[in-house]
Amino acid sequence: MDTVIAYRTIVQTVLHAYTSIRYAYGDIRNEAIFDERSDRYMVVSVGWQGNRRIHGCLLHIEIIDGKVWIQRDGTEEGVALELVAAGIPKQNIVLGFQSEEIRPFTEFAVK
Repeated sequence: MDTVIAYRTIVQTVLHAYTSIRYAYGDIRNEAIFDERSDRYMVVSVGWQGNRRIHGCLLHIEIIDGKVWIQRDGTEEGVALELVAAGIPKQNIVLGFQSEEIRPFTEFAVK
């Protein structure tokens, strides 16, 4: 199986699990948005907390030049380790939300 196709499947599977998370407050749900053509994958939180509208990006991942770029990670534990556990090597995951100066000190790819 082609590496990008495998990564695409893993990313979608991991992110889809976040759609079943229920919040203890408000009427908020997580929705998965997958764009395979551009290899962009997101989970957005949408709903209401009282009179306040909730709409924000929980997770944003892209596959760029054969590497998985985590552009936004709003989870408590971090999605990177879930991707590793699912089969994506650390050297093929970039923590895009970290500055280029910080990335060499992580266990993940610089770019």
